[in-house]
Amino acid sequence: MDKRQAYLNGLRDGIPIGLGYFVVSFSLGIIAKKAGLTPVDGFFASFFAAASAGEYAAFLMILSSAPYFNTFVISLITNARYMLMTTALSQRFSQKTPIWQRVLVAFYASDEIFGATIARPGYIMPTYSYGLSTVAIPLWSLGTALGVVAGNVLPMRVISALGVALYGMFLAIIVPPSKKDTAVLLAVIASFISSYLCGILPVISKWNSSTITILLTIVISSVAAIVRPRADVEQEEEA
Repeated sequence: MDKRQAYLNGLRDGIPIGLGYFVVSFSLGIIAKKAGLTPVDGFFASFFAAASAGEYAAFLMILSSAPYFNTFVISLITNARYMLMTTALSQRFSQKTPIWQRVLVAFYASDEIFGATIARPGYIMPTYSYGLSTVAIPLWSLGTALGVVAGNVLPMRVISALGVALYGMFLAIIVPPSKKDTAVLLAVIASFISSYLCGILPVISKWNSSTITILLTIVISSVAAIVRPRADVEQEEEA
């Protein structure tokens, strides 16, 4: 597949992600408006951050007039999971991929963009990720801006209901690989069960959700890598 076709495929796959982002980011726009941001502020905040939980935390910190340092620390902790995601992506690039392309892909590696990219077979072509970002990020930013303008017109129940579209995208990302690979299926099931248990256990349930996500990602992915190393999978594909 050439770079142009990979980019076009990214544009195609980015449409449902972008539409889901557009709907979900309305709720972020409401918080941004309460924090005193203008539609232009909301647009560029989402354009350069592209992180729902991170932006939500930052907007709340602005709303509470928190110091810059506290806002920085909270944003860093909330977005720490992206370090794991981009590390995983780096293992899938060709060795000839220049560093600036790796950085550009990592900059917009949101949860859904990461999932769609990492699910591709073989080496990752940066242009595919560019195609995803070309559609998804502007729609995410536009949704936040419109949320600042007109988000309060819609009832919060309606906005929360529309947010279910985001979970639909997650299912569309994890279901196909789970059908093809038993190890992936077991890892997905383990993540569901572990997340549920962490939400009800007395001590762990009080932890930050991002911290729990990072710990579960490290533990489950490490166990999966030990049980079925990537090299074994590649040898089976070659055979």
